[in-house]
Amino acid sequence: MNITIISVGKIKEKYINSGIKEFTKRLSVYCKLKIIEVKDEPTKENMTESEENIIKKKEGEKIISKIPNGSYVITLCIEGKELSSEQLAKELDSLALTGNSNITFIIGGSVGLHEEVIKISNMKLSFSKMTFPHQLMRLILLEQIYRAFRISRGEPYHK
Repeated sequence: MNITIISVGKIKEKYINSGIKEFTKRLSVYCKLKIIEVKDEPTKENMTESEENIIKKKEGEKIISKIPNGSYVITLCIEGKELSSEQLAKELDSLALTGNSNITFIIGGSVGLHEEVIKISNMKLSFSKMTFPHQLMRLILLEQIYRAFRISRGEPYHK
């Protein structure tokens, strides 16, 4: 399985980078993983909705240009479907069985994803109704993908 994660912005925190490196290494046994960072647009405090939409549009165009052809696209957004770890494992298994071996997860920037990115997604996934920092979300996503592979193979992993 080929998994691509497209995420807005660079990770600056050492502890998050350390976790990302660890799960990238662990995942190398299960899949071919590619992480693509697109540059985030500068933001300011108290932006208008119009200003936020301009940022989302610019970041969205960068994201869309990086999506591999023929990839099954999963956007991470609050309004998406919430799954348990076991359900995510079944979803990934099901995708592989139906010939979708190229999966792209998309994590938006600090103001979220543009509607055009959400529109082209095959699935909207929510980890919670809560808002998480997009940098931390990359680590959480990698951990959950790793957990899904372990569950699918019946391998032990802490609960």
